[in-house]
Amino acid sequence: MSYTIFQGPCRRLQGERTAVLEYLRQHEADAVPGLRVFDDQTGQRIDLDWRSELAAAAPEPPPSVGRPKLGVTAREVTLLPRHWEWLNSQRGGASAALRRLIDEARKTNAAQDELRAATESSYRFMSDMASDLPGFEEASRALFARERTAFDQHTQGWPEDVRAYLRHLASPLWK
Repeated sequence: MSYTIFQGPCRRLQGERTAVLEYLRQHEADAVPGLRVFDDQTGQRIDLDWRSELAAAAPEPPPSVGRPKLGVTAREVTLLPRHWEWLNSQRGGASAALRRLIDEARKTNAAQDELRAATESSYRFMSDMASDLPGFEEASRALFARERTAFDQHTQGWPEDVRAYLRHLASPLWK
């Protein structure tokens, strides 16, 4: 998983979690103001506490519910009785039927899911970093309408690092 650190409108670092935590540790002593960390997959601003995360480097024991060696964990699903009846009558039982349905839906909707995720991650980042910049509302409308020319036009005057990161997040929309 990759993260990006911004200080104001300037990108300071992009890297894996441990590199980001180390950067935060080094720069806290300098009392560097305004550092913001973003998840590169979701565009979500996150708060990382380098003290607790670097200290808790020991791996957690796997949960005992489910089949941990296979990566399976037990969770709860709420369905109506008719849904359970149908699931239980399927080949392999309810769990196997649910897995097949999910795999089929993932294949069928993969392209739409990628576009939705790119739109959402771009908008999250824009809202946090550019909501007070000129053209934000127009750029937002262009993003959701997937109008690249209008989007580029309305973000033209924004700081270069913000625009570059936003172009990275939105790149699946412009293919």
